[in-house]
Amino acid sequence: MSEEEKGFVIRDKRGKTESGSQTEPESPSATSTSAPSSSSPSSETVAEGQSSPPINFSSFVFSLGSSSLMLMGETLDPQQPAIPVNLAQAKEIIDILSVLEVKTKGNLTSDEKSVLTDMLYTLRMKYVGVTTNNPQSSSS
Repeated sequence: MSEEEKGFVIRDKRGKTESGSQTEPESPSATSTSAPSSSSPSSETVAEGQSSPPINFSSFVFSLGSSSLMLMGETLDPQQPAIPVNLAQAKEIIDILSVLEVKTKGNLTSDEKSVLTDMLYTLRMKYVGVTTNNPQSSSS
């Protein structure tokens, strides 16, 4: 039993300053209205002079759709080397977007719904085209 009790320790350092002293937790309303500080981890990972695009539902759908297209052999950037075709992973992403369509029904704005619907249509047509032209690679 002593081996089961020896797990790992989680130390939450979010509320501590660099000197190790505890800081006051901010109220939820203060965190939602304040601008992100320049020392946040997400701003440190972005290269200086570059801004990251806003993260929202449409950009998430575009990201998944782009990944699926690349896995089906599309080259989105001609300067990048081609990614090997992997139809199983491409189909999995299409299935994930299909689940999102079902689960978010009635909860999306008209723009978000059209982005998701259009992306799914495009991906499905591309997948059908790729699998009918190359039936050997679809059996995995």
